[in-house]
Amino acid sequence: QVQFVESGGGLAQPGGSLGLSCVISGLELDFRLYAVGWFRQYPGKPRELVAQIATIGSYAYGDSVKGRFTIFRDNSRNSLYLQMNSLRVEDTAVYYCNARRTGTGYWGQGTQVTVSS
Repeated sequence: QVQFVESGGGLAQPGGSLGLSCVISGLELDFRLYAVGWFRQYPGKPRELVAQIATIGSYAYGDSVKGRFTIFRDNSRNSLYLQMNSLRVEDTAVYYCNARRTGTGYWGQGTQVTVSS
């Protein structure tokens, strides 16, 4: 059974920083064989890409977070991280950790990020 342990969400002020962590266990294959990423969801909206690292190490970021957020992974710890800087009110959402391969995808339970003064 695939399990996610997400941490690091919470409250930040506009212009501030937060870091998210996700540890994944129980994958059928080695962690490094999965693309991993962070998605976020606003109420009543579908999940949208925040940042992703492919298995070959290529990166993808949502347009609204480019230059502010950084994703990185530690294959030795089955972990991925998201450093969020210069936070904006519109970054307020539930953030989900994701691991996927062709035909298979898994989601974490989500962690709330709130940006407010």
